[in-house]
Amino acid sequence: MKLLNLLDTAREAAPARPDRPAMVVVSDEAAARLVVFRIAPGQSVPPHRNASLVMLTVIRGTGTIAGESEGAAITRPCGSGDLFVFQPGELHGMSTGADELILLAAITPRTSSL
Repeated sequence: MKLLNLLDTAREAAPARPDRPAMVVVSDEAAARLVVFRIAPGQSVPPHRNASLVMLTVIRGTGTIAGESEGAAITRPCGSGDLFVFQPGELHGMSTGADELILLAAITPRTSSL
């Protein structure tokens, strides 16, 4: 068994560059990859597509989740406890406003990006 505190993990994550969100892979198995994102106020993860199912769970904070509906780009506000599910190939991204946003991304089954 492996136990992680996602808030502590997010706080300890260091961004690759100061202008990019911090992220850390907390589990990387053939069946699924789990990634914690800490997105500082004003930062974003640009909309992109993935060949796998992607589930985004908001751990703490508020922001905006980008997606699509019937081929049109849409955004939805998000807050603690929200879960967004994106089918393989579906556009998704996330951004913050004035609050830090901490998310857990579950990517399953794990395949390469589109």
